[in-house]
Amino acid sequence: MKRLIRLFKTFTLWELFIGLSVTGRNFWRRKVTIQYPEEETPISPRFRGMLALRRYPNGEERCIACKLCEAVCPACAITIEAGPRAGDGSRRTTKYEIDDFKCIKCGFCEEACPVDSIVLTHEMHYHIAERGDNILTKEKLLMIGDIYEKRLAADRAIDKEFR
Repeated sequence: MKRLIRLFKTFTLWELFIGLSVTGRNFWRRKVTIQYPEEETPISPRFRGMLALRRYPNGEERCIACKLCEAVCPACAITIEAGPRAGDGSRRTTKYEIDDFKCIKCGFCEEACPVDSIVLTHEMHYHIAERGDNILTKEKLLMIGDIYEKRLAADRAIDKEFR
C-alpha cells in the first residue's frame, strides 16, 4: 500500500499541486511588501539609532565624566578620558569616543547616564564613508546632538513617565 501511495505521489506531482494551492490561496491577499526607498515604514518612538551628546540650554555640555556609560557598555565601545575644566575645575571629558562598529545600540549607556547626556536618536539613515569615520568623537557627537536637540527634548518629555 505504501508503494502505491508513493507511486501516486510521484506520477501526479503531488508536491507541485500542494505548492500551487498555497500560491493560489495567497495570491489574492493584501500585499505586505513595501517599496523601501520610496515608502518608509513608521518608526517606533523607542527606536534606537545614531548616538548623540546633548548640551544644556546655555550651551554647556551635559557630560560630567562619571564614566557610567563606559562601565555599563557590554560591547566596550565607549572610551572616556576625564580632566578638570579650566574655568572652575569641575571634571569634564577631554576625550569621548564611541566605536560605531562595536556599538550594539542597546541603550544601556542612555539609561545609565545621570544627566541625560548621551542619547540614541531616531536617525537610521547614516553611512560611514571613510575608514576611521566609525569612531564618533566628542565633537561629532555634540554636533549630532545640536542638530537633533529639539526632537530629543520632545522625545524625553514624552518618555519621562516611563523612566
